[in-house]
Amino acid sequence: MKPPRSTTHRLHTAEPLRRTNFNRIFAAVYAAAVLLLLFRHALAIKSLLLSNLAYGSRFAVIFAMLISDIVLIFMWCTEQAYRMRPIRRKEFPENLKEIVREDELPALDVFICTADPYKEPPLDVANTALSVLAYDYPAEKLAVYVSDDGGSQLTLFAFLEAAKFAARWLPYCKKNDVLDRNPEAYFAKLGHDSDRISSEEIKKLKTMYNSMKLRIDIALEKGEVDEEFIKEEREREAFAKWTDDFTRRNHPTVIQIILNNAEDKDIGGHSMPNLIYLSREKSKALPHQFKAGAQNALLRVSATMTNAPIILTLDCDMYSNDPQTPLRVLCYFLGPDAQSNVAYVHCPQMFNGINKTDIYACENKFIFQINPRGYDGLLGPSYNGSCCFIRRRAFFGAPSSLESLEIPEIGPDHIPNRPIHSKEVLALAHHISSCNYENKTNWGSKIGVRYGSLVEDYFTSFRMHTQGWRTNFCYPKRAPFLGNAPISLVGLLSQCKRWCLGLIEVGFSKYSPIIYGTPKLGIVMALAYSYLGFWCTWSIPITIYAFLPQLALLNGVSIFPKGCQFPSVETHGYVLGVSISSSGGPTVTETWFLLYLFLVLGAYAQEYLDFSLEGGTFIRWWNYQRMWLIKGVTCYSFALAEYLLNCLNISTQGFNVTSKVLEDEQSKRYNKGIFEFGVSSPMFVSLTTAALVNLVSFIVGVVQVVTDTGKFEDLFMQIFLSGFVTLNAWPIYEAMFFRSDSGRIVTKTTVVSALLTLAFCKSASLIFSH
Repeated sequence: MKPPRSTTHRLHTAEPLRRTNFNRIFAAVYAAAVLLLLFRHALAIKSLLLSNLAYGSRFAVIFAMLISDIVLIFMWCTEQAYRMRPIRRKEFPENLKEIVREDELPALDVFICTADPYKEPPLDVANTALSVLAYDYPAEKLAVYVSDDGGSQLTLFAFLEAAKFAARWLPYCKKNDVLDRNPEAYFAKLGHDSDRISSEEIKKLKTMYNSMKLRIDIALEKGEVDEEFIKEEREREAFAKWTDDFTRRNHPTVIQIILNNAEDKDIGGHSMPNLIYLSREKSKALPHQFKAGAQNALLRVSATMTNAPIILTLDCDMYSNDPQTPLRVLCYFLGPDAQSNVAYVHCPQMFNGINKTDIYACENKFIFQINPRGYDGLLGPSYNGSCCFIRRRAFFGAPSSLESLEIPEIGPDHIPNRPIHSKEVLALAHHISSCNYENKTNWGSKIGVRYGSLVEDYFTSFRMHTQGWRTNFCYPKRAPFLGNAPISLVGLLSQCKRWCLGLIEVGFSKYSPIIYGTPKLGIVMALAYSYLGFWCTWSIPITIYAFLPQLALLNGVSIFPKGCQFPSVETHGYVLGVSISSSGGPTVTETWFLLYLFLVLGAYAQEYLDFSLEGGTFIRWWNYQRMWLIKGVTCYSFALAEYLLNCLNISTQGFNVTSKVLEDEQSKRYNKGIFEFGVSSPMFVSLTTAALVNLVSFIVGVVQVVTDTGKFEDLFMQIFLSGFVTLNAWPIYEAMFFRSDSGRIVTKTTVVSALLTLAFCKSASLIFSH
């Protein structure tokens, strides 16, 4: 219910979710089952050591199963962190006017980062900027900074065009209370609003937008900006910086003030927000620290011009879906209940254009929606790189201590008193965005976005939390932001591999969430950070369970307990799931089968419960768990392998931008729910090999129990496991054998996978031979 404004003027509330007590009880019961599982492993190892079966291959198999279960147990423990105290928050932005006047609202700087005009189309980036320029927020307090790490004149041209369109777009949105302030998204839904506004006005606005879109597309196709499109002298001066020596990896700083609040007006005569383009200096001889370096350059440059106390960071394709979002977020920064140690308020990343069943689980419901609710009940969610309103002060040390700065003008307390286009401001901005400015400074270590990991967002928030900051999660009914998700499998897996590699770099560094985090954050919050920090270790149990039981099944060897009878009283020890009786013969150990059944079904059931209570459907959950299996043998495994190679000084690390360009045929297949392969990738080889091994083992296992029904009890769990994986792998078989479109699995991948499957089967016959 809405709080009584006349008495408390509350700006936000928080309440625990109803399932909290259930989560805690279930965790206790499940923990007891986990201890029983470890006890069973201990008995099995003891039996091997005491029996005449304790030779290398058998011991290696049971040891591998033990390692996989230990990793599963550890990751289960980390997952429980977000289930211990999940909360739901609610904001009351309508009460803000009772707390603060509009002219007293804090200034807001928006950071948008892009790096490649051909993978991140300039038109999409410009639409993102237009959506936040149109916020329901005082124009004189709003500034949008665009970091172009690709150093492309095409991106600058797109923003110059967008600024001209903004003069009509911004007043139009505010006059008509438009919610979809991304022009592309709005015009796509035009039919829903056409009865509320003048059709002539729509026609003129859409014609202007399409004209802008055409000019940007022409420039992108040609790879340069035609002279006929450059109308003003200041634009000509800006593009003159792109000389023959100018490359994306070696170029001077380019700063262009596209919109100046003090000078530029819209068609209604109202001031427009600031819009500044920045492409920091790059040199092949010096490291540039990828996105983290770009954000630190934005921190410094923005400090010289506007230095807003609140910063919104956005991915280039993550546009505003609600113009009231800044006011909603300010409910946590302002008012009598506001906490001075709140570093940032995070909104969920949500996506449009996802197909009905979300075949790639791009929604990432657990990472972006469910888990942050749980972490919010602790010290708050980690930073996911976008859709986050950050207190500028949080980049400069702990809440109670400010790190010293080499230049006072770039600190959080600096009050800019010169026009943003003045010579002094621009000279300082160029100096602090040079490629060697950070040498022998604390930038990236104690100040700003932290270096040392490909996931600078996660690492930075971890360091902030350990310094004493806390964070909040803002999740209103209407999505504050919407973005684009990958529609090709290789794009998704490549993106996930980069995340996993960066996360494991932190997980095994001196800032490990377990070792460094526990004494500073407490064990529960440390486990919460560990869930992501050791994300790619899921590959160990998934890969083992995807191959080992199946290869044993091919040879008729049982490695799990039987599932149909009760155990013999003569049981004394265990070897690969069968017991050794006092007389030396095998008897059945079916009690342990019930343990395995509870562990598997319990984990899946609780996960589905969390998913469904957050509005997810069964088919989307099914695709989510399928992608978890797929990632386990692809991007998780490859990230872990790449990290180990890097530890051996075999460098493979690199930052690759995920393409946001959509091809028509890919889009059509994606919308039909068809998996997109189409290219050769080592990750597809491991995926198709796992699929073939499970298919072959399932068929062989069924044949074995049909020809010898006595084997059904011995092999039931392995047949079920291989059948479950086979069912999940149907899109892979379809892409290998039944499709002829360009998105199918390439023949080379199928052939290599078939040969690897034969090799694995041959090796298994040697390992499991008696």
